[in-house]
Amino acid sequence: MARPTWDIYFMEIAEQVSKRSTCDRKNVGAVIVRDKVILSTGYNGSIRGVKHCDEIGHLMENDHCVRTVHAEVNAVAQSAMNGTEIKNSSIYLTASPCWPCFKVIVNSGIKKIYFGEFYRDEKIFKFAQESGIELIDMSKRNEE
Repeated sequence: MARPTWDIYFMEIAEQVSKRSTCDRKNVGAVIVRDKVILSTGYNGSIRGVKHCDEIGHLMENDHCVRTVHAEVNAVAQSAMNGTEIKNSSIYLTASPCWPCFKVIVNSGIKKIYFGEFYRDEKIFKFAQESGIELIDMSKRNEE
């Protein structure tokens, strides 16, 4: 068995983190990394202290479950709560960020977004280029 690259290693950790998701509509994991050190992780789950989708069901609005805090926002919030600076870091996501999460990632100082599958919003490509964020599609990593 070949030793995985750092990018594959961190993406595989994001896949493990996604298994903690409590909203079965989309299990997403996030890992924030700088200099090959994990700074924070996050997965889809409810607001701290509130029951999760897998306990009481989804809270749906416009075909989206709004009970859930997305993985990348949870990872950014976790770093803020613990005083961990994430400026100039990278984030590994099992799915590309939705538009609101993309904006949080950019404004938090993260510079690279690695994602495992494309999820919904093409706007991220235009605004990544405009804001100097590098988007790396790792969906084909197993074909290498």
